[in-house]
Amino acid sequence: MNTKIRSAVQVGLFVVALAFTSSSVLAGSPSPCKDLPGQAQVQAALSTVVGAGGNAGLANDMWATVVDRDGLVCAVAFSGGSRGDQWPGSRVISAQKANTANAFSLPLGAGGISGLALSTANLYSAVQPGGSLFGLQHSNPVDTGVAYGGNSDNYGQPNDSMVGQKIGGVNVFGGGLGLYKSGGTLTLIGGIGVSGDTSCTDHIVAWKVRDALNVDNVPAGVSVTGDDNIIHDVTVDPATGHTVSAGGFGHPKCDAGAEAAIAADLPACFPIGAVVGPVSGAAPSCP
Repeated sequence: MNTKIRSAVQVGLFVVALAFTSSSVLAGSPSPCKDLPGQAQVQAALSTVVGAGGNAGLANDMWATVVDRDGLVCAVAFSGGSRGDQWPGSRVISAQKANTANAFSLPLGAGGISGLALSTANLYSAVQPGGSLFGLQHSNPVDTGVAYGGNSDNYGQPNDSMVGQKIGGVNVFGGGLGLYKSGGTLTLIGGIGVSGDTSCTDHIVAWKVRDALNVDNVPAGVSVTGDDNIIHDVTVDPATGHTVSAGGFGHPKCDAGAEAAIAADLPACFPIGAVVGPVSGAAPSCP
């Protein structure tokens, strides 16, 4: 055989073998989203929570996005009858929130406070002018190609164009929570973001959806109940006009107080851990 032809054949066989080996490895690799609820589960939980009411706010339909620990989008869903029944802008906001909550939560054994979970609501005060994290919201920009690409008809469906890609983004108001599963070892597996109503109601709905999906085994947080609940301790400094949080992790109230009352009861009504759903009689305002 001609030397040049033989060399070409050998190179070709090597490439084929390499491709076969790579595809075999990939086929045998675990899915990055394997520990997370799927799109159908997220949509069912979101639709149930929104439909049940008791969340205060505007009673809007909403978007939810789930990301894995690497920030890869695993599921996008909405609660309405079609994608136009929710604010279109909230699709990407929900993804930002999921990415943020995952990005600023820690697993057990890491950090000064092991397993510290920060919700997006917990970040609000620190990023305000004069805050210790001012500018954080600009630190990890959204990938606009991922956010707005693909066929709009697929938005909120299992084949949403964000799925399988890293969305990025940092959001610093209520609606994003870290996801922790148990199963022998408590593990941080990603984040969920909810958007489409007031930011306080977004947090309330995200908390209830996370509870329904049983991925709320939060080990530690900055709230008085030791979790990542929203904290309403914000006042306005009359001298500067800036909002001030007594504990440094506060979020403004979104209405006259209904949302704050519901949020305060979340740890009792929808406790973190193995209990799924509202606990009857745990608090007067439990739905």
